[in-house]
Amino acid sequence: MDIDIEAVDEVVLALLYLNLCDQNRAWKSFDWEAMNRLHEKGYIHNPVSRAKAAVLTDKGLHEAERLFRQYFVRSRDRKLDDKPAGSIPARIGEQIVLWRRFRRRNDCQLL
Repeated sequence: MDIDIEAVDEVVLALLYLNLCDQNRAWKSFDWEAMNRLHEKGYIHNPVSRAKAAVLTDKGLHEAERLFRQYFVRSRDRKLDDKPAGSIPARIGEQIVLWRRFRRRNDCQLL
């Protein structure tokens, strides 16, 4: 899989901007409202806990992989039924949460 690392870096930087709490400081976690919306959509289990990791549902894991391939995998590695790569999505906060979980599962494959 040929991952567009530049696109990943841009999305992470955009999420840091989303989480600004002072003029130039950003929380390293994700917006609770976005996490709650992912939970309401059935993509993750209840995010309100002491755990630092979100647990994806089967539906969430499938959607996370689809979105990861859509936005971050260069076209020659995409499956035939995947959409072509598009611009960074408006609801990027929700989608990058899912990407982080996918990345942890596949670290050896991505390096």
